[in-house]
Amino acid sequence: MARVAGILMPITSLSSPYGIGTIGKEARKFADFLKASGQKVWQILPVGPTSYGDSPYQSFSTYAGNPYMIDLDTLVSKKLLKKSQLSKYDWGCDDGYIDYEKIYNSRFEVLQIAYENFKNNEEQKAFNSFKRKNASWIKDYALYMAVKKGFDMQAWTQWPDEDIKLRKEAAIKKYERKYKSEIDFWKWVQFEFYTQWADFRAYVNSLGIEILGDMPIYVAMDSADTWANPEVFWLDENREPVCVAGCPPDYFSETGQLWGNPLYDWEYLKSTGYEWWVKRVAAASQLFDITRIDHFRAFDTYYAIPYPAENAINGEWKIGPGIDFFNKLREALGDIPIVAEDLGELFDSVKQLLKDSGYPGMKVLQFGFGDGWDNDFLPHRYTENCVVYTGTHDNDTVNGWLQTAPQEEIDFAKQYCNISDSDDFCWKLIETCYASVAKFCIVQMQDILGLGSEARINIPSTLGGNWTWRVDASMLTKDLANKLNELVQRYSRMEEN
Repeated sequence: MARVAGILMPITSLSSPYGIGTIGKEARKFADFLKASGQKVWQILPVGPTSYGDSPYQSFSTYAGNPYMIDLDTLVSKKLLKKSQLSKYDWGCDDGYIDYEKIYNSRFEVLQIAYENFKNNEEQKAFNSFKRKNASWIKDYALYMAVKKGFDMQAWTQWPDEDIKLRKEAAIKKYERKYKSEIDFWKWVQFEFYTQWADFRAYVNSLGIEILGDMPIYVAMDSADTWANPEVFWLDENREPVCVAGCPPDYFSETGQLWGNPLYDWEYLKSTGYEWWVKRVAAASQLFDITRIDHFRAFDTYYAIPYPAENAINGEWKIGPGIDFFNKLREALGDIPIVAEDLGELFDSVKQLLKDSGYPGMKVLQFGFGDGWDNDFLPHRYTENCVVYTGTHDNDTVNGWLQTAPQEEIDFAKQYCNISDSDDFCWKLIETCYASVAKFCIVQMQDILGLGSEARINIPSTLGGNWTWRVDASMLTKDLANKLNELVQRYSRMEEN
């Protein structure tokens, strides 16, 4: 693959009758729009099941798929649900907004009905095969979710039964018996997700489009992964984190970002040949055509914040596994396609690690207009081996940024991108990205639609109100597709090796 263009569009932000985007009909329609637009890449956000706060970067599992993304109309076509049943539930009243509380209350009731109807379904043989194939993670995940539900969705660190919290063998057997049906339900949910995902991905790939998936570097403390693999993480004797993840004060936050994820015990992981990580990356490469590894810089040096903490100000940098990790990854998996999210405070050692890894890094044009002509986010500083964005899911939209950016940055952007007062500022920035030497050009759907801050997907270091934007499908017009296609042709972003 040579110079290509793509769109960043979360699956959950697609249109649907059920309050949130899924991998059903509307996802295929969006893939058709990508095809008509000459796009070769569909970048998405993480697809794991979300927890409190609804962030896709805080998931109950690194392997499981998000139950919200299961297409309910597909379940109707399988005769596991009736259309009339779905109409009885409240999915929210705003087509442009995800009401996660209503989705949560309705979605799992509906899936439970579908599961009961599945028990005598002809797909039982395929379901049993799926369970055997994925036993290494799905047994722990399904048990964890069943026990968690039994304890009113409390984090596993707060479970009142110390024996199951610490995974004592007798306790595991006890809860496997107690929640046998519930455990099988959670396994079926994953079977349905993966079955639908395979069909979805096959359709997208059939159009000549690759899925660029997102893999968070860290896992949630409240996750099946941490509960089932405590040795992998930097925990104390009570299985509480010693330090947690985040990043220091930066562009996004004056007090830094306190993510709260447990950090890794890299010495232990190295002693195992990074086996846990190799399995994780291998699983991601089975879901996606290209995998974006979030927060790449932490493989060089990672920010450790003593636990507990109110903010991220008092953390310190510690040495990560470095190139040894990626060498072991290549030995085990070969050269799988990876994009490195190398944003944030970058030491020279981080830049060297990116160079040594050979992976393309990321360039965000919005960051390019604040530090003069030697700013590495300006296109004349790019190398071919990178991915350029107008902005990412953590940025405001271009038109939102225009309302808040310092005037000197806006003036510099106009000068650099040759923008006159009569030009569409947002579209000129998109064209600047397309014209760059970057191998990949990825643009947020919100910027292509010219939307403002109301369509921003996330504000870092804030809880609530994020990850809720949904697209109006009527805006994905043939004229818009043609407009994008003209850029693709003009800047030779349809070439293939």
